[in-house]
Amino acid sequence: MPVKVLLTGALGNIGRNATKKLIEQGHQVRCFDLKTRANEKVAQRIEGQIEVVWGDVRSPDDLAAAVQGQDVIIHLAFIMPPASEDRPQWAREINVAGTENLLQAMKTVLPPPKIIFSSTFSVFGDTQSQPPPRTVSDPVKPVDNYTRHKVECERLVQESGLDWAIFRFAVVPPMSLGGVEELPKMFDFPLDMRIEFVHPRDAGLALANAVGSKKVWGKTLLIGGGPSGQLYYRDFMGRMMNAMGIGMLPERAFGSKAAMSDWLDTSESQSLLNYQQHTFEDFVQEIASLLGYKRYLVPLFRPLIRRWVLQKSPYFRAKR
Repeated sequence: MPVKVLLTGALGNIGRNATKKLIEQGHQVRCFDLKTRANEKVAQRIEGQIEVVWGDVRSPDDLAAAVQGQDVIIHLAFIMPPASEDRPQWAREINVAGTENLLQAMKTVLPPPKIIFSSTFSVFGDTQSQPPPRTVSDPVKPVDNYTRHKVECERLVQESGLDWAIFRFAVVPPMSLGGVEELPKMFDFPLDMRIEFVHPRDAGLALANAVGSKKVWGKTLLIGGGPSGQLYYRDFMGRMMNAMGIGMLPERAFGSKAAMSDWLDTSESQSLLNYQQHTFEDFVQEIASLLGYKRYLVPLFRPLIRRWVLQKSPYFRAKR
């Protein structure tokens, strides 16, 4: 049965994939996001298949208009690191106050829509010293603005009086080669860190399948890739670098920041949502294919490319 679904932050990574799956399943999709040049380009690609409402979660009036007539709200709009740490007050206005605004707007609708709140497995904190996997019953230990905001919003959703579900996502990388500004961050983490990957299309499918489910409401679910998505960071980086023809980078290029990452018990979410359709190897091959003909040029310039990439590592520069 078609459902009317509003997605906040709809034109970001998870939102784009969820929107595509919702359209494929025949649901009526309304996308709510900021009107930026980048978002307009994304919206143009699916023009005619969705309704776009431009607005800001900081504006109660924008949200009041957006939630009208909807059955389910998928709340994805959130400021992530490093912006959440560099601009904490601004991030809180969007993350926490924005969620409060959305919940209040939903309560004005009769009958009120249900809400799926997108959270993160990072709320467990640094659990690398504990045996995996993490379970929903594990205590949360937020350590930065982003995870503190997520935990606070989880509580707001649970206490809202609305029908709710909370999805704590594992790592959902974008289906792109990323920008140069992203390179330094990939060096922050130790290579022996446990990390769980979930394919972006599978993350979108989990949300789409939840919309029509009767069994997810009132539950907090861990959304990850399952056994095929459970890796050590060394393997994650090595396979990605090899697929692009660059090759694994030396260990001294990587740091030792606290790892808010771990493997997850996703047995319940998979049983309810049947979303784990792709492996990490699928993702690696898809990323490699994005290089196109450039894959054949990389070996010619490999030493120069490796040197350029390593220059983005603050740890490698410090140890030279």
